[in-house]
Amino acid sequence: GLAPVLLNRAASVTLDWDQRQKSRFDCVDSQGRRIGVFLPRGTVVRGGDALLTHDGSLLKVVAAPQTVLRITHCSAYGTPFDLIRAAYHLGNRHVPIELQPDHLKIEPDHVLADMLRQMHLIVNEVREPFEPEAGAYGDAGAHGSPGGHAGHGHAHAHDGRHVHHPHDHHHGHDPAHGD
Repeated sequence: GLAPVLLNRAASVTLDWDQRQKSRFDCVDSQGRRIGVFLPRGTVVRGGDALLTHDGSLLKVVAAPQTVLRITHCSAYGTPFDLIRAAYHLGNRHVPIELQPDHLKIEPDHVLADMLRQMHLIVNEVREPFEPEAGAYGDAGAHGSPGGHAGHGHAHAHDGRHVHHPHDHHHGHDPAHGD
């Protein structure tokens, strides 16, 4: 819910899926500042999220392009229903999957790629941002989850600035945290 003009001015951090699902990680923002992020376990940072530093500046999170498998149906002899079947089989294997109206994306896996090709789907390795679906019960920061995020995340820049992961509900800080 931040004004686009504020986000356009913000420095950014570009993170791949592996980094964005960790509760603790270091990164470098677009201005070269080293940032240490400390979030509650289970918190997921999504592309488009914003981090707010202790000094009031924003950090825009950008989902980094990474190698993924893009799965589409073959219009010559398949139907879009083939993608639904593929999503079912991938979900049955608990594979993180990004669902789009005309394609699916998963992390590279040659065994799964072979299975999908045997289902007469087209599997291409591409470099694109990866935003897998949240589980049935949601994950922190998942698209469509109530309130946007579960928990109150914090991060600290290596220069001593305090960063937190904003959302649209309020709760108190842990006094032991030292805020």
